[in-house]
Amino acid sequence: MLGQLILNGLVTGLLLALPSLALTIVFGVLKFPNFAVGATLTFGAYAAWVVNHLLGLPLVAATAIASLVVAGVMVICDKLIFEKLRDAGSITLLVASLGLSLVLENICRFSFGNSTRNFDIEIARPMRWHGIRINHEQLTTAITVIACVIVLQLLLHASPLGRAMRATADNPSLAAVRGIERNTISYITWALSAVLLTISGVLAGMDRAIDPLLGWSYQIPVFAAAILGGLGSPVGAVVGALVIGLAEELSTLVLPTNDRQIVSFVVILFLLLVRNQGLFGARAVRK
Repeated sequence: MLGQLILNGLVTGLLLALPSLALTIVFGVLKFPNFAVGATLTFGAYAAWVVNHLLGLPLVAATAIASLVVAGVMVICDKLIFEKLRDAGSITLLVASLGLSLVLENICRFSFGNSTRNFDIEIARPMRWHGIRINHEQLTTAITVIACVIVLQLLLHASPLGRAMRATADNPSLAAVRGIERNTISYITWALSAVLLTISGVLAGMDRAIDPLLGWSYQIPVFAAAILGGLGSPVGAVVGALVIGLAEELSTLVLPTNDRQIVSFVVILFLLLVRNQGLFGARAVRK
């Protein structure tokens, strides 16, 4: 039983990893916590479901097309909403992202109703290894997330685009002097975040069913993971996601399954009181 819980916890952590990365990338570059991560995840899952179920394309192709669509939507949202509020402060941007979250969620609700949806994929028997049940969806999640994390790390640390994003995150004014267009980097950041969240939505939809509240079930754990790892630290986001996933699954040994998100609230509260920069985050310097 313990082995199964550890496996389930690792998979849960991997499901949280990409949304946590999306959250921390937006925070690192644009300097505000994006409360629309959950709704964007849901929106991406529905977009992929439309392409997969209604148009009949394979799930991989559906995910690619949906990622492009959601990336375009988020770039438009940045152009129409966040770009105009860029200098208004992080609280204003946070509230704007919360409003965007409600809009995206209700678009999904009004378009598809409250009934659950499932991707059109082949059902396969789970595998057994030393008494541990391993689903094909879990293997798909592990391979996909690991590949995405590797690609993202290479993009951020071994490409001119990654250097431009990190320069903008460190000092937007100095980056602009060096010819790095702030708005362009912002568009790319939103698009990258949208791709990660769409992939997350597809993986979450494979793990469970798709409904308008799909993203909300991940919202608090995602924030807990990002805060635990240190907002703005991609490596910290992945580590934090794995820790939260394991902690939530192992907590079911002593807590009812429906109450396991209490762990995320406790982590957030503890970190805010004891170490608000997280495990890998840098302590803010006040002048």
